[in-house]
Amino acid sequence: MVSGGRTATRPVSFFDASQFRSRIAAECDFDPEAAGLGPQQVRRMDRVAQFAVACTREALADAGLAPSDVDPYRTGVSIGSAVGATMSLEREYVVVSDGGRKWEVDADYAVPHLFDQFVPSSMAKEVAWEAGAEGSVQVISTGCTSGLDSVGHARDLIAEGSADIVLAGGSDAPISPITVACFDAIKATSPRNDEAATASRPFDNTRNGFVLGEGAAVFVVEELGRALARGARIYGEIAGFATRCNAYHMTGLRADGVEMTEAIRQAMGQARVPPEAIGYVNAHGSGTKQNDRHETQAFKNSLGEHAYRVPVSSIKSMVGHSLGAIGSIEIAASLLARSARSRSPPACSRCATGCCRRRPTSTNPTRSSTWTTFLWWQEKPRWTRC
Repeated sequence: MVSGGRTATRPVSFFDASQFRSRIAAECDFDPEAAGLGPQQVRRMDRVAQFAVACTREALADAGLAPSDVDPYRTGVSIGSAVGATMSLEREYVVVSDGGRKWEVDADYAVPHLFDQFVPSSMAKEVAWEAGAEGSVQVISTGCTSGLDSVGHARDLIAEGSADIVLAGGSDAPISPITVACFDAIKATSPRNDEAATASRPFDNTRNGFVLGEGAAVFVVEELGRALARGARIYGEIAGFATRCNAYHMTGLRADGVEMTEAIRQAMGQARVPPEAIGYVNAHGSGTKQNDRHETQAFKNSLGEHAYRVPVSSIKSMVGHSLGAIGSIEIAASLLARSARSRSPPACSRCATGCCRRRPTSTNPTRSSTWTTFLWWQEKPRWTRC
């Protein structure tokens, strides 16, 4: 889908979205049993955990690892999620509270696994069970950067000698009424309901919000020497990692892009590479007016003149914005594109040039949001321009 520039966006089918401003989403065609999950796992897990466990199975198989091959106490889990098991919690609350009409809940109607769905750490627990991991296990929730921060934390665990292997990534299944309502309220999602295939338009002059998505990506993060010694298939090396918080606003962004600029510069500094060595940028590219301007300014600040030459794209035009999972999914897309010597074309970009030159209007500072930057570097970038 991504390599072909096709989109997964379509009308929401999980619930009746007819009364919402944005009624489209990038839903996954996912069958948990076809992915190898047993009936008990399907009943116990929310969709977000099902995604994570299914990806964990595939990652371990691709890495040539079985639980018996690893030291459980030296194996960790670092999984990112922005909203956790929202889908199950919302559904079950309606059941136990008589459609939300009673404060008292009727325990007789509650599913036995409601507590598991309520606790955010349950997703990491499920991944740990699948991988036989008994080391450091946690869920990281830093909003849209969760899936990146989780991989960065995995790198740190290995670098400091606390783990040999870490299952790291992100998972989110946010296509539920409460999540859609939250983004409707701040008008962050696109209302192009009659143009689903082209609704998400990162860096386009006509962009008017993102399309909600769902999914997961999980990686086996391992110390390089250990991976080489066992002949593992290696997709990439984490050369630099940095994360920053703007301490400014929960959804608003500063016009100068200073916090993202600092994250990019620190990541490049760790990797010891100049801007000219960057062969491709997989952008956050949410498709909101202020984000794309803010991000573009950060690229200009940190890459200088090279920012006008380096290819930049966002896969959100194809897979939507899966919140805490999207960072990991973007890592996966970048690594696979690198292996294929190609980059991800945008599914929709009608007028991308010059669309991000104006500075965004300042907003009143209240809370904060986070930016994370990952950097992969190849000595001689060979990317096919699409």
